[in-house]
Amino acid sequence: MEQRYATSPEHVPGMDTAELRSRYLVQDLFRDDAVGAVYTHQDRVVLLGVSPTSKPLDLPTFPEIRSEYFLEHREAGVINVGGTGTITADGTTYTLTKGSCLYLGRGVKDVSFASDEGAEAPAAFYVMSAPAHTAYPTTLVEAGHGNVRELGDALTSNRRTLNQYIHENGVQSCQIVMGVTTLHPGSMWNTMPAHTHDRRMEAYLYFDLPEDARVIHLMGEPTETRHLVVGNREATIAPSWSVHSGVGTASYSFVWGMAGENQSFDDMDGFAVTDMR
Repeated sequence: MEQRYATSPEHVPGMDTAELRSRYLVQDLFRDDAVGAVYTHQDRVVLLGVSPTSKPLDLPTFPEIRSEYFLEHREAGVINVGGTGTITADGTTYTLTKGSCLYLGRGVKDVSFASDEGAEAPAAFYVMSAPAHTAYPTTLVEAGHGNVRELGDALTSNRRTLNQYIHENGVQSCQIVMGVTTLHPGSMWNTMPAHTHDRRMEAYLYFDLPEDARVIHLMGEPTETRHLVVGNREATIAPSWSVHSGVGTASYSFVWGMAGENQSFDDMDGFAVTDMR
């Protein structure tokens, strides 16, 4: 498990490209027949990529979280961004097509991931985990069956469909809020106008981005922005003080996940693009 320590906004102006990427960009989460893991001290969130190609993979625990098993003191949201696969949680098996979400509550002990078609169409399970103070039921939401919100406008190149899965009026959790956004054809901007929310960190996982395309992801304080050049199935970490917005060179989708003080999706501090620097 790789560890990323928390940073404050005054660190950003002195960072070069390499340091920005090392602190806020997560690459290589998805490796064949492996579980990739990054622990960010921003709200103590763990991001994992689980890629069962030729065999099932168990969810391990890690010395860094000091638990007998991974979900002993944690909860997790899982979204499949690959081929159809299954997750077996304490003996119950759930099938996740691409874009489907499974919430795993605190106390689930044995978790295993598998792909239905192996290496021909492997599943790719993206996991976001945060500490949890109580247990909520493990719950599956199939792709497209969350709370759907249509946002943006084609005239501003940010027409997008947002599917909320884990949120205050949907699948219950202690603090995770999670879903998927898909840009409409011809729209490339996500989360614009940009915002921050001092009460929560957020992470994006970009997917369905062509290999020769990239997303230019904006981060930093609104008056001191920087950018990350992000590829397919790469994640960005946004501290609570940072904007998180991007524009792609081709169409794409992304998983968004938050953890922190509250679960109100609309609790945002917006900024006009004309005020950004």
